Amino acid sequence: MDIRLTKIELFKNPMNFSSGHFTIFSQSERENLHGHNFSVHAIIESQINEQLGMTFDYHVYKKAIKQLCDSLDEVVLLPTLSPYLIIEQDEQYVWAYFNHEKLCFLHRDVKLIPVHNITTEELSYWFLNKLLNEYVLPEHAIESIEIKISTSPGQSASSFWRKS
Repeated sequence: MDIRLTKIELFKNPMNFSSGHFTIFSQSERENLHGHNFSVHAIIESQINEQLGMTFDYHVYKKAIKQLCDSLDEVVLLPTLSPYLIIEQDEQYVWAYFNHEKLCFLHRDVKLIPVHNITTEELSYWFLNKLLNEYVLPEHAIESIEIKISTSPGQSASSFWRKS
């Protein structure tokens, strides 16, 4: 019997988040703090279960992506792996130091993410790894996943995983 594969695309309205950020271009240059309405688009390639005539319950992954989006919604995103940004914190505040600048935030207004920069490239990779490490279920026979993060129509980046 042949293995039948299909691609499931998930990009529902709740799969988005609004966050503040600044992109770091070099040791001395960064964007001003600003925000985006990010959207997440997932393409999951999976085997079709011959007995059920479907791949898996989509709700599992829509729910996982929505939870990840909710964790990034309405906060300033700061990269913890940037060689140009120093982050310090105490019980009340988070300080980000960049090229002789000191930015101060309340803890509740910041999400620290283990990436090198807050870009669509890094965010798509972060989402992909979170899905692979915390949500992908072996019984779903997933062959590949692509996560695309968009800041507007026509501006996005994707990260991919393919089963080896």
